[in-house]
Amino acid sequence: MSNTEKGGLHRIRDALSCRQVLNLLTMFGFMLNYALRVNLTIAIVDMVRPANVSESLNGTLAGNSTGNSSTSDGVEVFEERFAWDTYQTNFVLGCFFWGYILTELPGGRLAELIGGRRVFGHSMLWASLLTLITPLAAHINYVVLIIVRVVLGFMLGASWPAIHPVAAVWIPPMERSKFMSNMMASSLGAAITMPVCGYLISVAGWASVFYLTGAVGLVWSLCWFTFVYETPATHPHITVEERREIEDAIGTSTSKKRPSHVPWGQLLCSPAVWAIISCHGLAVFGFFTVVNQLPTFMSQILHFDIRQNGLFSSLPYLGKYVMAVASSYLADHLRKKGTLSTTATRKLFTTFALVIPGLLMILQVYLGYDATWSVTIFSLALFAHGAVTAGYLGNGLDIAPNFGGTIFGLANTLSSFGGFLSTWMVGALTYHDKSFHQWQIVFWILAVTYISGAVVFAILGSGELQPWNNPPERKKISDVTQEEGVPLKNEK
Repeated sequence: MSNTEKGGLHRIRDALSCRQVLNLLTMFGFMLNYALRVNLTIAIVDMVRPANVSESLNGTLAGNSTGNSSTSDGVEVFEERFAWDTYQTNFVLGCFFWGYILTELPGGRLAELIGGRRVFGHSMLWASLLTLITPLAAHINYVVLIIVRVVLGFMLGASWPAIHPVAAVWIPPMERSKFMSNMMASSLGAAITMPVCGYLISVAGWASVFYLTGAVGLVWSLCWFTFVYETPATHPHITVEERREIEDAIGTSTSKKRPSHVPWGQLLCSPAVWAIISCHGLAVFGFFTVVNQLPTFMSQILHFDIRQNGLFSSLPYLGKYVMAVASSYLADHLRKKGTLSTTATRKLFTTFALVIPGLLMILQVYLGYDATWSVTIFSLALFAHGAVTAGYLGNGLDIAPNFGGTIFGLANTLSSFGGFLSTWMVGALTYHDKSFHQWQIVFWILAVTYISGAVVFAILGSGELQPWNNPPERKKISDVTQEEGVPLKNEK
């Protein structure tokens, strides 16, 4: 290699540190994580053909679908549509959580034991492959589609808790709010996916959205496994300065060797843990309801067409990501300056992120029938909700970084119940009556759950490192299993 080429590589390495590469790929990873999930919520509006209940049941049980020719922009497009009723449509949307709930806790614990890079990367890889075969599954049989969605949820369920063990070994404590804001890139993914899906459906049919998102997911997986490593000590291209900066900042809060067991008794008796679990469950119930049902609400009540639906459904998620990044930078700044303690910071931002959406849902009850007001209220509600990244979302890393994956796995398990419950709730409320009055009931329920989550965290939440974070080891763990390099302090 010439000196010029070597100089170019050094300039690239200086421009992007290993942490910056990790941040970028994590951000894109969570964008795709939600793209693989919400593509169905916009596509299903065009996948389903209105039919009476008896026709729908007969067609589904026989594994049949119906075809019709639709015209968009003057182009004749043949689309195969399905005669599913409201219950069946919401069942397809909700069954994702059957698999999702099974791998939340095991995925978080597995990531603590073998590393978050593997768990997060493989969950996204297999989810991308399943997305690619989703149209085929839908055409084969309704039940086959259900199975694919359940397995998709099974794969993606491990991805969210898996990123906490990554942060525990790669990100200094005072930068973790900013890193956790990458998780809210899922909202950015939704903001981009929805209008893109709306456009693709109008010109190429609903199946195209699954092919596009699945293919992009495969490309991301290749980049993740190429450029991301389990720990700074095992990264072959990290500079000595960056590695020392990370290890000195993290210190002993994250064990060099991953704890072989979880102190379940102390963990489950900790009010700080239950503050995270309860708050997350209540908050995500509201978020999942909006994610899964906003396109349907805009179609049934506001009467937007498929392209408008995708565009207006995306606006709230874009605002949420902007708030996530801004609040996370502010939270880390306040903590570094000593203006607020970690506990006060987490409680302040959690309260803002949940109380404001709760109050806005009450406003939606009275003004939501107007399209302009409805879009504005949803946008503001999810904009405010983005502040959870500076609140409870990364709080597990404050109180017990060695078990951040386990804590978040527990929290996301509860929230997954809420995800399925929300789709069932909307289906039950709007099955016989699709009027705005029924949606008002949904908005009242959301208001109560949002505000309840804030109250619980304000009472029980904490930002202090818990004494059970470093439990005594029961057995020796080999260095090979842990994939840890020699600490830099031994190299000095």
